Amino acid sequence: MGDKVRDQEVARLAGQQHGVVSIAQLRSLGLDRRAVAKRARAGRLHRVHRGVYAVGHQRLTFRGHCLAAVLACSADAAVSHRSAAALWRLLPPEAVPIHVTAPGRSGRRARPGIVSHASTSLDGGATAIHGIPVTRPARTLQDIKRTGPRHLYLQVFRRAIDLRLIEPPAGPADELTRSELERRFLALCRRHRLPVPEINARIGGIEVDFLWRDQGLVIETDGFRFHGDRTAFEADRVKDAELQSRGLRVLRLTYRQVLSDASCVAATIRRMLGVAST
Repeated sequence: MGDKVRDQEVARLAGQQHGVVSIAQLRSLGLDRRAVAKRARAGRLHRVHRGVYAVGHQRLTFRGHCLAAVLACSADAAVSHRSAAALWRLLPPEAVPIHVTAPGRSGRRARPGIVSHASTSLDGGATAIHGIPVTRPARTLQDIKRTGPRHLYLQVFRRAIDLRLIEPPAGPADELTRSELERRFLALCRRHRLPVPEINARIGGIEVDFLWRDQGLVIETDGFRFHGDRTAFEADRVKDAELQSRGLRVLRLTYRQVLSDASCVAATIRRMLGVAST
């Protein structure tokens, strides 16, 4: 195989792997250490980590950085923690470092741009997305709950339910809601088989109780304890106006409506969402 054909094979492989290849893969294509060094000097290979190269340029995407980090660690490693959450669209992509978990009992050698984690229970907890080994959503949430702040865990937990990556809790969803009224409304949604909303979601700088983002519908549950005075009433109107200016529809529900008129409430929401009865 000539150099031109080898380079074409390297480019083809990199195109399937978000622009990166490992030294082992280069050797399997017939490039020895001297050939790799020659291409690195010529600017055709760019070192990302020890034993991992970007092909043709250094402008890797977030996915490219994730796969490069896995290739640099081990064959049984997987992107994890916040980096896995970003791959699952639970968080926005971040710059390096990339979090990677591999089976074992102790941490791996420190590598610039990589946060290494060891786990004795990764079996069955990993899969692949976009060709990148990554911890499954449930495992990703566990890692974030164990190592991150509670507000971050709640954010990704709610988002995972919204994206149907995990099932919503069968119980009262204490981790998701802030009031008995919100819990009752969530139970109403489950009972009437409504699509699962985002809970305590943020739109710009505004937090809303429940949101169906794709359908542009906001539900606010108004308990008298927090919404029964003039100041709260005025604040709610300002909030509604701002949401409506963003093209959202806002429906406010009282405790009595959620408890006593559940079927009517569910039918109204179903019409607003444009979903058929089940």
